Amino acid sequence: MRFLFWGILILLVFVRILSVKTDYPQEKKVRVTAKVRQEPTKYQYFQKIIIEGLKVYLPLYPEISYGDKVVVEGIAKDKKLDNAKLISLYKSQGLFSKTREKIINFYQKSFPEPHASLLAGITLGSRVGMSGDFWDSLVKTGLAHVVVASGSNVSLLGGFLVGVLTLLFSRRRVIPLILVGIWFYAVLAGFDAPIVRAAIMGSIAFSAQELGKLSSAWRALALTGLVMLIFRPEWTADIGFILSFVATGSLLLFQAKIGNFLKAVPGILREGLSTSLAAQIGVTPILFVTFGQFNILSPLVNALILWTVPLIMAISGVSGIVGLLIPSFARLTLYLAYPLTAWFIFVVRIFS
Repeated sequence: MRFLFWGILILLVFVRILSVKTDYPQEKKVRVTAKVRQEPTKYQYFQKIIIEGLKVYLPLYPEISYGDKVVVEGIAKDKKLDNAKLISLYKSQGLFSKTREKIINFYQKSFPEPHASLLAGITLGSRVGMSGDFWDSLVKTGLAHVVVASGSNVSLLGGFLVGVLTLLFSRRRVIPLILVGIWFYAVLAGFDAPIVRAAIMGSIAFSAQELGKLSSAWRALALTGLVMLIFRPEWTADIGFILSFVATGSLLLFQAKIGNFLKAVPGILREGLSTSLAAQIGVTPILFVTFGQFNILSPLVNALILWTVPLIMAISGVSGIVGLLIPSFARLTLYLAYPLTAWFIFVVRIFS
């Protein structure tokens, strides 16, 4: 039965990949209407969105956000839309999109740049308002992953919810609340492949606790990947999807061994350094082949920075939610994150 189950899943993935493959007339002008289902990537002079399997590069303004509906026109070439032109932009009116926008606006009104966009990036994976220069500095220092919604965000949220909710409710009641919190965050943060991967794996792990069964990390990782590809087969070509699974596999294989090897390193640095080194064993070759660059000091920079990320996310996350109701009070608590973001920005500027 076990082999039958896995065989059916793999077969479904192949069927889905073949059935949804979109072929555009090459070197012909096409018009595409679609909803933006991934957080756009902002560069110094342009922004990139991915819709219907096409990479579309547009001017920075008007700014496009996750959840917006766009109409674009251009020349289809391979998996790219050349000479793309934005015909229409319909801002999302959904509850989650509006909530996300209000939280980001709260950060922008409370902190100067690049502090505000750093908070939005760490907490929600948004790069709204982030300058091209600061983004380039994050890429050069190997810290771009910190301001992209990723599996670590979901892990931090799950741990935070466990710590808080177990003080108020019994374990049996806590698990469903944690699952609701994880999926609420997944939708709010943009539903990118790394977030979905972590949300599914987190759901499997917490559900296994509820059912009293042990959950194999490798089995959960494989099951998550297959389920994701059944629903979104276009993720087979998504670099975020690939890096997320490779990084997770590398952590499972190497983090504990590297942590034991680095016992002499102070605890506040050891976890960040072991995590960074373990993940980069797997992702470095992919990053080098894809982007043609790698910073040899990246593990050190990550070790100096990663200890601040859980604190920043906890402070900015709670403040952002409270700020929807009581902005003045939430702003006071948000100021606690300023020394942490200042240290983050200082390290980035020194090493870039």
